[in-house]
Amino acid sequence: MTTAGVLLAAGAGTRFAAPEHKLLATLDGRSVAARSLEALLDAGLDSVAVVTGAVDLAGALDAVGSDRHGGITLLANDHWESGIASSVVCATAWAALVGAEAVVVGLADQPFVPSAAWRAVAESSGPIAVATYGGIRGNPVRLGREVWPLLPHDGDEGARSVMRRFPEIVVPVACEGLPDDIDTVEDLRRWS
Repeated sequence: MTTAGVLLAAGAGTRFAAPEHKLLATLDGRSVAARSLEALLDAGLDSVAVVTGAVDLAGALDAVGSDRHGGITLLANDHWESGIASSVVCATAWAALVGAEAVVVGLADQPFVPSAAWRAVAESSGPIAVATYGGIRGNPVRLGREVWPLLPHDGDEGARSVMRRFPEIVVPVACEGLPDDIDTVEDLRRWS
């Protein structure tokens, strides 16, 4: 089964009160987006893409190295302002084009989700698999092709509404790591 990985990085990051976008902020010498992307790339999935929107991430992607950058597809979400659902739709449309049977989506502002979590979720079975950290659901989430038509097209929920409607198709996957978001300058300072 072919599995694609997609990093969602389209939002405006409005709670991050700094001159640069939160995904471009530096954490231990690398941008938040580069750290998240490196973990996804290290998971060894069949294809990798990044959904962009509010900010140009070319520099952050270059930071992962030109040899690895060449294997990343950039997907521009022109409707990013409508919410994360539109980014998930971009991800699944691209995954269908590359012939993937499943797509694993995660968030670019979660730089402490390790490659092992991406890999564990990708290797799980079931129509939907969700990473859990200490029993609490987080990201990434694996979406089998059969659930793509059920996903919302706008709004601030990706697959959560589908998971609520069909809890019997959701497989929890215990993962190591931290699903903490970098949403504010204070979040970044706490981890720096």
